[in-house]
Amino acid sequence: MNLQSLLIHSSSRHDHLCPRQVLGVRMGLLAVNIFELPVGENPNKRLLTILESDGCFADGVDVATGCTVGHRTLRVEDYGKVAATFVDTSTGRAIRIAPRLDVRARACSFAHAESRHYFAQLQAYQTMPDEEMFTVQEVLLTTPFEQIVSRPGMRVNCDVCGEEIMNEREVHCNRLTLCHICAEGGYYQPVAQDSVLMHNTVLSYTC
Repeated sequence: MNLQSLLIHSSSRHDHLCPRQVLGVRMGLLAVNIFELPVGENPNKRLLTILESDGCFADGVDVATGCTVGHRTLRVEDYGKVAATFVDTSTGRAIRIAPRLDVRARACSFAHAESRHYFAQLQAYQTMPDEEMFTVQEVLLTTPFEQIVSRPGMRVNCDVCGEEIMNEREVHCNRLTLCHICAEGGYYQPVAQDSVLMHNTVLSYTC
């Protein structure tokens, strides 16, 4: 698949093509080229991608790399940055790719006939050389990728709420096996009375 085909694929998920989709596609293409992988396929789940934001940018990376949430090869650590780390799971090599700090200004020089910044970026990001757009940095994951992807069939139940926990995401505390919500709290707080009582009980087990 060439760049234009990937951009059409990405934009089909939206009602337009935007600069961040182009950045995502170009970033994904650069990663698969570095690792010498086929575009948009990700055979044997060899590539693991960790995005630093969601939205349009994520769709661009998805179509270029073949990494998906459903295949557990696409993850989001939401730092609000248009950047991503790509991991070759066959070697453990990891690279972080991010736009150059002045990429918007560079885009205007590549599309000097376009006075509107948004459209200058949309146009220039499709033609700029990789070295004009991105920085590429070798990185080490603070959590080994084997631990990130876990192993098939790993399931336990939380000793407090009883819900199933997959992929070795449990927390062990005071001889209990707990889910993250029960051990540390999470992105929601129960409001039903019986749930509130359970939540208050859970807090006593906090590690």
